[in-house]
Amino acid sequence: MRFSLVSLVALFVFSLAAKADQTGSPAWAAEAIFYQIFPERFCNGDQKNDPTRESLEFPITPGPSWRPSSWTADWYSRDEWEKALGPDFYKNGVFDRRYGGDLQGVLNKLDYLSDLGINAIYFNPLFYSRSLHKYDGNSYHHIDPYFGPDPEGDFKLMATESADPKTWQWTAADKMFLQVLKEAHNRGIRVIIDGVFNHTGRDFFAFKDIREKQERSAYKDWYQIESFDNPTTARNEFSYKGWWGHKTLPIFAASPDKKDMAAGPKSYIFEATRRWMQPRGERKDGIDGWRLDVADERPAKFWADWNGFVRKLNPEAYTTAETWKNAAQLLKEGGFSASMNYNAFAIPVKGCLIDNIIPPSKFARMLDDRRKMFPPATAAVMQNLTDSHDTDRLASMIVNADGAHYQNPAEIDFNKDDSPSSSKTYKINKPDDRQRKIQRLVVLFEMCYLGSPMIYYGDEAGMWGAGDPDDRMPMVWKGLTYEPQAIDPRGKERTPDPVQFDEDLFGFYKTAIGIRRKHEALNHGDFSVVATDDAQRVLVTMRESKGERLYLVTNRGDAEARIDLKTSGKITPMFASSGDSDAVKIESFGMGVSVHVPALTAVILRNK
Repeated sequence: MRFSLVSLVALFVFSLAAKADQTGSPAWAAEAIFYQIFPERFCNGDQKNDPTRESLEFPITPGPSWRPSSWTADWYSRDEWEKALGPDFYKNGVFDRRYGGDLQGVLNKLDYLSDLGINAIYFNPLFYSRSLHKYDGNSYHHIDPYFGPDPEGDFKLMATESADPKTWQWTAADKMFLQVLKEAHNRGIRVIIDGVFNHTGRDFFAFKDIREKQERSAYKDWYQIESFDNPTTARNEFSYKGWWGHKTLPIFAASPDKKDMAAGPKSYIFEATRRWMQPRGERKDGIDGWRLDVADERPAKFWADWNGFVRKLNPEAYTTAETWKNAAQLLKEGGFSASMNYNAFAIPVKGCLIDNIIPPSKFARMLDDRRKMFPPATAAVMQNLTDSHDTDRLASMIVNADGAHYQNPAEIDFNKDDSPSSSKTYKINKPDDRQRKIQRLVVLFEMCYLGSPMIYYGDEAGMWGAGDPDDRMPMVWKGLTYEPQAIDPRGKERTPDPVQFDEDLFGFYKTAIGIRRKHEALNHGDFSVVATDDAQRVLVTMRESKGERLYLVTNRGDAEARIDLKTSGKITPMFASSGDSDAVKIESFGMGVSVHVPALTAVILRNK
């Protein structure tokens, strides 16, 4: 069934209103500390809803002995069904693994997140899909049944629906997600979810209809179809464009003039957007915003219309675009609140604070130049991250920090050769004490920088891991006993590394988050670079609000550093990334103070 004329007229009305409503920068986002959850790997709260072999993306691939994988096993160990597929860890079985993470697991761990101190969750895709990552959605209006308590019942309900939103049911998984929203909101935690509006899975209702009916399908204009099957020939001529050539990810079509999305999928996306933002007709029951996948691959007019619609549903909604490039033009034309801040934060941070190859003076210029491409209100809510499901983990970046990728920092390939699957030399071992010091330094810098910090699940628990799929290991929880990591997928000898929840690192993250949330200057204050010293590898920054001034002195060098600050008033160490602020020495002189900071330490100084 096609969408109604009323829905298409509504799109036109929202298109006209979009520009007026794209204020884009909700005040709460400047105070947000995001925590990214990859649902399938966060927590298995209900083993009765675990995925089955038939639910897999390619169920014929693993044999009948397939089973959900052990949450606590050595990540690089392999079940017998995996070994039967072939010897290569990355080509045979790892993407067919399922661990059973679900929404009950999220509910069970909301108090853990409250204790950590975060106040916003970003969920990787939750919508129904056969893959582990769910970027190949088969629906935008249903939560994956295997994330809820009754997969079988949910599929039966879903089978009664058409494309008409009036026929859409609320499944058990949908209702559980609404419960997650309610419980999160009760704890002061806002929730944004992943919108993958560029491509779908092959079982998405519209594409499934095209596969069956070909040119007779009512949805034939929804996708970038290259040719339909000719029924008079033995060969199947059906061809379509898949994202980056992946035929499992058919791409939605643009409008005839290429300036917008095709009307059919656009209307459906708007209806699904309304469903999750106002599930009972009121925004208080809905999500607080969206993260938009590969946003720069959709026409700007679509985003402008969609963002205008989002802010009619909730004027305080936060929308963040995924792009690894300079996001300034995309945000301006599309009306987004922010972007995942790879280009203007993660990449410079890796160059200076992780790989230690970009000198602090150049790092400061990179930060300033890239930040000032955005209006101040946008810069204040950019989603600052160091790692994600698309990179190796922060801890493993530090283990592998050699600067090899930074011959031209302006054109850096952020996650090149970030896995044993592509590199013979990539290190997969646990970070040592020195490397953990660098992790703490990086995190404290993130908490003190302008924008909204984001933590990738498990970083605070001590997790490490290479790029996809190793960055998507099951969460390490307190109270569970994990096998050591003792296997190298390349067949190399390896010293076993114990895997357990890191209480000390968690405590550091909790303290750093608490400081960020407590201080007005760190949430809404102005940001400036006060001093740099390339020889000592030191950067001094300042956050200042009406009633408060805080300095952050970051010493990325391997020796104690001394830096002079010309300032009035009393300077006192407030918190050091090393955990020992007493090790920071302050000496007064006529026009200010000399600050002595231990190696590989960042320290917050309060200026009264």
